Amino acid sequence: MIRTILEEIAAAEAALATAKEEEKEALCERLSRLYDSCREFTPEQKVLLSRLAKRPKIGQILPALFTDFFEQRGDRQCREDASILCGIAMFDGRPVTVIGHRKGSTIEENIACNFGMPGPEGYRKALRAMQQAEKFGRPIITFIDTPGAYPGMEAEERGQGEAIARNLAKMSALRVPVVAIVTGEGSSGGALAIGVADRIYMLENAYYSVVTPEGCASILWKDAKKRGEACAALKLTAQDLLKLGVIDGIIPEALGGAQRDAQALYQRLHDVIAGALSELDGLAPQELTEQRYRRYRAI
Repeated sequence: MIRTILEEIAAAEAALATAKEEEKEALCERLSRLYDSCREFTPEQKVLLSRLAKRPKIGQILPALFTDFFEQRGDRQCREDASILCGIAMFDGRPVTVIGHRKGSTIEENIACNFGMPGPEGYRKALRAMQQAEKFGRPIITFIDTPGAYPGMEAEERGQGEAIARNLAKMSALRVPVVAIVTGEGSSGGALAIGVADRIYMLENAYYSVVTPEGCASILWKDAKKRGEACAALKLTAQDLLKLGVIDGIIPEALGGAQRDAQALYQRLHDVIAGALSELDGLAPQELTEQRYRRYRAI
């Protein structure tokens, strides 16, 4: 459905670039109708758009926004988890800690990073990086894009629930600014485990929810095919969550999705992060933790 619309737009734009004069009017009208359909995406369509393989991911966002990235690996307890990428970088000349869910654009890449579903080692690695950032006074920037924490038996045996709960508790008390951005999928505790922040932003076509729409439909109606009804009921779009006061702002995407103009997206991301850090820099550590506490109590 979404792919069909985007493919039709790409084909019409390509045709327009080489069309004869007498063909241009019809092509422009067709493009106008296709663009209008992009302005009226349903919650379900936005969920599907957030999952597109071509959508910009942390692997592309990080080098576009930051310099001198030094990756940190391992949780110092068990092993390295490739589904969480974290490290130290420079943002506009200042050191920051960057953490994000890692997804791939191909099957092979997704298998290597477990389709962006971290195990407990990934969350412990992220927490280690956050505590190091607090020690040295570095702001933390997180990028959320996951269908949820890995639900496998081995993850549960190694303490998945405890790792997520510990992150929630520790992030609540961090004494440095934390800015979180939902770039694609933001589902369940797997997203929230790196999302307890002073400022939360979402891309226009991202979603943020307590559960995936398919999971919700399976629980409520015993039918994952009722995903569309679940999308509407969950109020999971950026527009819904801004109205509810859960997030602080929406980052616009190109018409038809962020993948259609990644460079414009990177500039918007830069401006949002710079603005958020400028606001938070003026707050003392005690003010940060108190404001964060009040924020989540209100939600």
